[in-house]
Amino acid sequence: MIIFDSHLDLAMNALLWNRDLKQSVYHIRRQEAGMTEKGRGRGTVAFPQMRAGQVAVCCATVIARLSRPGNPLPGYNSPEIACAVAQGQLAYYRLLEEQGQARIIPDWPTLEAHVQKWEAGAGDEPPLGFILAMEGADPILSPEQVGWWWAKGLRVVSLSHYGLSTYAHGTDTEGGLTPLGRLLLAAMEEAGMILDLTHLSDESFWQALEAFGGPVMASHNNCRALVPGVRQFSDEQIRALIQREGVIGVALDAWMLYPGWIRGQTQPEVVSLEAVVDHIVHICQLAGDSRHAAIGSDLDGGYGTEQCPHDLDTIADLQKIGDLLRARGYSEGDVRAIMHANWLRFFRRTWEDA
Repeated sequence: MIIFDSHLDLAMNALLWNRDLKQSVYHIRRQEAGMTEKGRGRGTVAFPQMRAGQVAVCCATVIARLSRPGNPLPGYNSPEIACAVAQGQLAYYRLLEEQGQARIIPDWPTLEAHVQKWEAGAGDEPPLGFILAMEGADPILSPEQVGWWWAKGLRVVSLSHYGLSTYAHGTDTEGGLTPLGRLLLAAMEEAGMILDLTHLSDESFWQALEAFGGPVMASHNNCRALVPGVRQFSDEQIRALIQREGVIGVALDAWMLYPGWIRGQTQPEVVSLEAVVDHIVHICQLAGDSRHAAIGSDLDGGYGTEQCPHDLDTIADLQKIGDLLRARGYSEGDVRAIMHANWLRFFRRTWEDA
C-alpha cells in the first residue's frame, strides 16, 4: 500500500546537513559515523528507503527561519537571506525532478496520475511525488510575494515554526498573528494556498482559523490529550480542524509521543509505533470516523533514531502502521484512508474547488 507522508524536510537534510538522499540511509549513516551532533549517523530518510516503503508522495518542505532574540533555535539574520536560502531548497527539488528522481506536484491531475502510476507499478526507481510546502513563512518577504511563490510551485505554507516569525507566534511563545500575518493570510487565500496550522501558538491558531477562509491542514501534529504540551493540539483544536474538513498528519518525534520525554536522556525503548497509532485512534474517535487522521512523520526533522519509536529503523517502517491499525480492528478501507487516501481526498477537493 502506498503512503502519503505530509511532512519531510528533505531539502534541509540535503543542503544543511550535506546528505545525498539518492544514497541509502545506511550509506549516509556510515558517512556520518563519529559525528556528535544530534541526529547524525542516525538518519532514517533517503530515497531508496522511501521507495522501499512505498512512500509515493510527501509534502517536501523548504525552511529558513529568521534569527530573533529569545529563540534558542538558529536562524538567518535577514529576510533576504532566508528568502534566498528557501529558493536554493526549491532549486534542489527542481534538479531532482530534472534527473527523474522526483515529480513536483502542483495540481490534482498531476497528483492523480502520479498515484495511478505508483499503484500500477512504476518500475524499480519511480519518481517520488513532492508537494512543495514551506515550514514557517519567514522566507516570504511580504504578502505581495505570495503569487511569486505560487508560480514557483509552492502550495502549502505554515506561518511560523519555533518562536516568533514575521507573521505569527509559533511554538513555545504566547501571542497571536502580527498585522502582516493577517495580510499574508488574505494573500494566501486569494492565491489558493493551503494553510498549515502546525507550530502555531494557541492564540495564533484560533486567530488564523478565523481569518483564513481557504483550506486548512496540519502537516505534523499530535494530541495534547495523550501527551501534554503546547506543541500538540487540544481536542478543541482537533475538532475545529475536523469541522473545516482538515486532515492531521501524526508525527513520529518521540517527545510528542511519550509523556515526560527528556531530550538527550530518555531512550527510544520506552516508545513504539503503537504510540503513533494511539494518536491516530484519538483523532478518529474525536471525528467519529477515519477521514481526518493521517501520517506526517517529520522523520529526520533535526533528529534521528535516537528520538524515534524503537521499532522504526528507516522510513520504510511506516508500513508497520497499517498492520497495527488492522490489529486494532480498523478495516482495510480505514487503513487505506489513513495511509494515503485522506490526503488524496483533501488535495483533490482543495485543488478542484480552486
